[in-house]
Amino acid sequence: MKEHIINLRSLVNSSNYLEKPRDRLVCLGAEALSNAEILALLLQSGLPGENAVQISQRLLNTFGGLWGLYKTPFDELVCQRGIGESKAAQMKAAADIGRRLILEAPGERNTINSPSDAAALVQYEMSTLEQEHLRVLLLDTRNHVLDIAEIYKGSVNSSQIRVGEVFKMAIRRNSPAIIVAHNHPSGDPTPSPDDVAVTRALVQAGKLLDIDVLDHLVIGNYRYVSLKERGLGFG
Repeated sequence: MKEHIINLRSLVNSSNYLEKPRDRLVCLGAEALSNAEILALLLQSGLPGENAVQISQRLLNTFGGLWGLYKTPFDELVCQRGIGESKAAQMKAAADIGRRLILEAPGERNTINSPSDAAALVQYEMSTLEQEHLRVLLLDTRNHVLDIAEIYKGSVNSSQIRVGEVFKMAIRRNSPAIIVAHNHPSGDPTPSPDDVAVTRALVQAGKLLDIDVLDHLVIGNYRYVSLKERGLGFG
C-alpha cells in the first residue's frame, strides 16, 4: 500500500500529469476532470492537430454543453469532424447509462416523497424529447414506484386524451395512486390551460376509480413544474 501511494505521488508530480485525463481520474477521481476531459476518455483518440480533449471541447461548444450534446441526434453527431459511428455510439451509450442509473437507483430514490423525487425519475430523459410524451408513475400504498408507463406520444391536450387510457395500467397493476408527467419540447415547463384542464379531468376520474392522482408534472429543460404545488387542477 505504501509503495502504491508513493507511485501515485510520483505521477502527480510528473510534468506530463496534467495532460493525461486518465491518470487524473485514477489519482483524483472522475469529479476532478472537466467535461471535456471526461468526454475525451470516451473518444480516446484525436486527429492530426487536434487531440481528444480539443475535439471534446469543440463538441461541447458546438452543441451547448453536455446537455445539448445528449439531445443531439445520432446522425448529427456522426457528421462532426473526428466523430464516426463508433465514437457517436460510445457517447450515446455513456449518456444512456446515466439515464438508467437514475431509473434503477435503489432506496429512497424509488420512493416518492415529494415532486422532486418524481421529477428525478423522468426529467433526465423527458427533457430531451422532441415531441410531447405523457407518462404515468404507478405507486403502491407506500409510494414506492411500481412502474413508469408511457401513455401518449404527441400533443397532450384535453381534447385528445382519453382518461381511461391514463388509468388502464394503474387498474391492471392494482396501483392505488399515480403521478402524471408530460414534457414541453419548447423547454418551458409553464403549465398551459390545457394542462390544467387535463389535470382537473384526471383528478375527478381518479376519485371515481379510487385511484389518487398525487401530482401532474410538466417537464422542461433543467426544470419542472408541479401542478399540485401550484394548486392547478387540484382544487
